[in-house]
Amino acid sequence: MAWFGALRYNTHMVDRTRVRSTHALILRRRDVADADRVLTVFTPGEGKIELLAKGVRKTTSRKAGHLEPFMHTALVVAAARTWDIITEASTVESFRHLRTDLDAISRAGYLCELLDAFTDAGDDNRALWDLVLYALRILERAAEQGQPPPANLLRWYDLQLLGLTGFQPQFFHCVSCEEELQPLLNFLSLGEGGVFCPRCGALRDDVEPIEVDTLKVLRYLQSRTWLEVERLNVRPGVARAIDSVLQRYLVTVLERSVRAADFIRRLEHDKRAS
Repeated sequence: MAWFGALRYNTHMVDRTRVRSTHALILRRRDVADADRVLTVFTPGEGKIELLAKGVRKTTSRKAGHLEPFMHTALVVAAARTWDIITEASTVESFRHLRTDLDAISRAGYLCELLDAFTDAGDDNRALWDLVLYALRILERAAEQGQPPPANLLRWYDLQLLGLTGFQPQFFHCVSCEEELQPLLNFLSLGEGGVFCPRCGALRDDVEPIEVDTLKVLRYLQSRTWLEVERLNVRPGVARAIDSVLQRYLVTVLERSVRAADFIRRLEHDKRAS
């Protein structure tokens, strides 16, 4: 309850029975009418919802500065017919350092876009709320200290999110025979969502070889906490293989590319070329 102590609303204007308080992460927004915006937000108790911010595009709006993308905001919301309406907004975490350079912006955008893509309206998943805020705080701390984004963060986040949303790839046991995978040349199937042992993989034509070190690091990223993962040093060749597996698996599940991932790759390409 202390989270919402700073919020107040006019009881003469809004029926108390139709008002609720919530925390929200701003995922995206779109303009409607002359000065309004519809915000897609993720909340700890209601999952992903759409809310209307009336008059927020006016220069006199007091709410506008609290409703920027990937801000953590405390809201008072009034029930309405089409979209529930934001009546009050107060910043909890601005993540302002994530807006200081393109590396931080692109990665924060990636976290939010992936969360948006893997959730449906009204799905309540408190673990996802905790995960995305945890990852944003890690990015914010690095940006505040003038450090580059942690190398393994997005890879770790991908696998944690996939596990929490029911799309966890199977890296420890063969997808077919369910035998424990051994440190050999095994076979990956993106469509089947996991890895086949050499014996089962030899019977299929929809698989590709996955090197021992690549699978070893993927398993580590999937099963360990961030405090363990952040100390992990991954060789460039293995890192590229892991990124390829994860991004192609995300495309397979979502049936589309992740725009923020494409932008991150362009940024990294431009850095190498300069």
